[in-house]
Amino acid sequence: MKRPKLKKASKRMTCHKRYKIQKKVREHHRKLRKEAKKRGRKKPRKDLGVPNSAPFKEALLREAELRKQQLEELKQQQKLDRQKEQEKKRKLDTNPGVEPSKVEPVKEEFEPCNIKNKAKVNKQNPKKLYCQELKKVIEASDVVLEVLDARDPLGSRCPQVEEAIVQSGQKKLVLVVNKSDLVPKENLENWLNYLKKELPTVVFRASTNVKDKGKITKVRRKAAPFKSEVCFGKEGLWKLLRGFQETSGRAIQVGVIGFPNVGKSSIINSLKQERICNVGVSMGLTRHMQVVPLDKQITIIDAPSFIVSPLNSPTALALRSPASIEVFKPVEAASAILSQADARQVVLKFTVPDFKDSLEFFTLLAQRRGLHQKGGSPNVEGAAKLVWSEWTGGSLSYYCHPPTSWTPSPHFNESIVTDMKSGFNLEELEKNNAHSIQAIRGPRLASSILFQSSGLTNGVTEEKDIPEELPKWKERQQEEGEDYEDMDSDQESVEEADKKSSNMSHAEEDWEVLPEESQADEQSAQCCVLERMTEDEDDAYDFSTDYV
Repeated sequence: MKRPKLKKASKRMTCHKRYKIQKKVREHHRKLRKEAKKRGRKKPRKDLGVPNSAPFKEALLREAELRKQQLEELKQQQKLDRQKEQEKKRKLDTNPGVEPSKVEPVKEEFEPCNIKNKAKVNKQNPKKLYCQELKKVIEASDVVLEVLDARDPLGSRCPQVEEAIVQSGQKKLVLVVNKSDLVPKENLENWLNYLKKELPTVVFRASTNVKDKGKITKVRRKAAPFKSEVCFGKEGLWKLLRGFQETSGRAIQVGVIGFPNVGKSSIINSLKQERICNVGVSMGLTRHMQVVPLDKQITIIDAPSFIVSPLNSPTALALRSPASIEVFKPVEAASAILSQADARQVVLKFTVPDFKDSLEFFTLLAQRRGLHQKGGSPNVEGAAKLVWSEWTGGSLSYYCHPPTSWTPSPHFNESIVTDMKSGFNLEELEKNNAHSIQAIRGPRLASSILFQSSGLTNGVTEEKDIPEELPKWKERQQEEGEDYEDMDSDQESVEEADKKSSNMSHAEEDWEVLPEESQADEQSAQCCVLERMTEDEDDAYDFSTDYV
């Protein structure tokens, strides 16, 4: 039997072999040097510039700068022309039957590509920009789809925007209850019966897996719970819009509005079966209106989210305020959300022990999920962010009970309700909604969290109602100015004290500097006064009483 090798094989070799390898290496390097010599080294030429002794140096430099600017402008113009051509090609690809002359006015009306306008928009307050874009969408739309979150439909409605739609004229308002796979079926049916008394309501579940244009998506083996890739309610909404277009007898434009993270862009992508609008977990991704033609007769317009009024409850502000344009405090926001949720179901959902307050819950959750700071202390803020992101995202299942008695909104009356329902085939819509509810695989009632809704969420529709916000650098300057004012006041008090002491010292110095005659006169005057006082005191003195 052969013994196993205990040591590694030696790297020693004969001198003949080693010298042969070294010779080959030298030959190879010599060959490379020769080839490099033949090619020649191309050193970058250094720009020497215009010498100081050259006449008209300033004029030459000015001409060179102008030439450089003209080249940059030409490149920018060529880039814009290429972008316009690409957009035209995209429009023709999506609508092969539409002529280019019909596509151009829509583009000019809704998508101005002016660089100066974009620069002004960037400097503007984002809240005011959202209000402007929302007004444009409402004015341009014939039918407005208000997207609601099925987990809190009443909290997803904005009475100010609905009132603006009613006052704007002959426009139809339709409610679309999205994320219907995150609530139990019984709760979804109750909400549908409550909402359809006022406005036409569509049950919807947007598709999460939509293919990008020109990209291949990877197939995932395991799907997340309650996240089916099939879209539900698409046929019902499509038939509703198609029927209204046929009754009106003209091409219609459909605006999609709603609060952040209710799924406005996802609905458009599901209807188009293509990822055209930008979607994501973060709130407030859509910042400008976007026109998407579904077919020759129906054009859909994506809008930015509503601006939440600061007068709402803390829970409504936490759920409906996008962190991109609002001051976000995760601990306060998550605490406000937890105060309205059933504590026992929250404990079961997040698998943590019983807690007394929200701070203790965040500590327990941070320990459970392994969220730690330096030194091993639990990251309370990280746990609060996690709770807030799950509650506002599309993964957590919670539900609200509809009100026991139905009361119409103050901006709706019987005539407005009948006018909103006219032109739609409501019987077919009910059948499609029933079919969608049966097909949707929702969570069980026991596995969902009961949430107490805070009612309708007030929004801001007018730009004048939005307060002016100072930029961050100006706020810092103001804070620094306040600090300087405090320091100045302290310095002034110190200076006043110094002045008083200096006045005293100056008086003493003046007394020392006075001439001898004046000092002698003052001393004689003082002596006279003392003599008079002593004379008066001598008259009043009694030896029998005072002398001991």
